[in-house]
Parts: sequence; C-alpha cells; structure tokens
Amino acid sequence: MRLVLVGPPGAGKGTQAEIIAERLGIPKISTGDIFRANVSGGTPLGLKAKEYMDAGNLVPDEVTNEMVADRLAEDDAKAGFLLDGYPRNTEQAKVLDRVLEAAGATLDLALELVASDDEVVRRLSGRRVSKSTGKVYHLEFDPPADPDSDDLYQRTDDQPETIKNRLKVYAEQTAPLVGYYEEQGKLVRIDAIGEVAEITERALNAIGAAE
Repeated sequence: MRLVLVGPPGAGKGTQAEIIAERLGIPKISTGDIFRANVSGGTPLGLKAKEYMDAGNLVPDEVTNEMVADRLAEDDAKAGFLLDGYPRNTEQAKVLDRVLEAAGATLDLALELVASDDEVVRRLSGRRVSKSTGKVYHLEFDPPADPDSDDLYQRTDDQPETIKNRLKVYAEQTAPLVGYYEEQGKLVRIDAIGEVAEITERALNAIGAAE
C-alpha cells in the first residue's frame, strides 16, 4: 500500500503513522526524517537544505520534492510506504503523482485524520514540560504529580493563540489537499477522536476495505 497521512496539528498523525506503518509492514517516511538523514549525511540536497535552514528560511519545495523522490526510490519503499508530513500542498501532491507514475506506481489512499479545532486546542494546550527532566505531561491525559509545580512550563507552540494560528495556516495551505485527493477518489476520512488503538483500527479497517 502507498499511503499519505494528512490532518491538522494535534490530530495524532505522528503516533498513528508509526503504528499503521508497522502493522502494514511498510516504511513510515516523514519529511523530518528525510531532512535529518540528508543533512547529517552531507548529501548535496542536505547541504542545500542546510543553507536555507541556517539562514532561517523555509526549504523550497523543489529541494523537498527531490529528497522525497530519492527516498521513495530506495528498495524498502518500492512495495509500499506511508508518507507523514508530505505532501503539504497540492503542488507537492502533483509532483508526488508524477514521481510515482514514472516508477509505474500510483498512490492508493490519502488518510485524513479528522479532529475539530476545539479538540486540537484542548489536546495541545494541555501539554506541560518539565524543566528538569524534559518529560512532557498532559494536564488531562497524563497529569504530573503537581500540576502547579514551578518545574512545569507551557511551550509557545502549545499556547491557544499559537495553536489557532497553526490551524489557520493548515486550513490555508494543507487542507486543499483533502479536496485534491477527494477528486481522485482516494480520500478516506478517519475520526481521530478516541483511544489510540481505536483510531488505528478505524484506519486499518478503512485501508482493508479499499484494497
């Protein structure tokens, strides 16, 4: 199976990507992993990407697209993969389609993890980090022994106003992917509310039904 996982920040993409890929026996491929591998390996694309990152700029789509294409050409991805964090926009999705077509393959499904803005804010804004250990807690789902401890702090990314801005950016840039894949008949929506195992089973059942 060749899969793409999309959804807003806080929908649980990272967690589900790891589990689903393991259950299907395919590699989970994230842009973060690809960037780190190229930069640490000193590849030409990694060096190019590092120049942009060191300058505080976004890595251009063409560099990201090349990195992804190189990764998908590796042996372990030829029989299937799960992409997490790519594509981020419809232009990248079109490039992905062309890369797969050139290899005689097509994308099977785009899984959309669906969670309301209120749910995302609730999930992310409840996170707290220990200054001394770096452990991440959640005031509701995994509370610390002393929620009022001075050792705990809230990251800027987890503050409600920042989360709402991230959701706005997602809606403007990434959400159009949903329409792109829906037009192709490849979109499957997965309710991302509930226990991790429940959400995984919903996704696997949807994948099985589409095979």
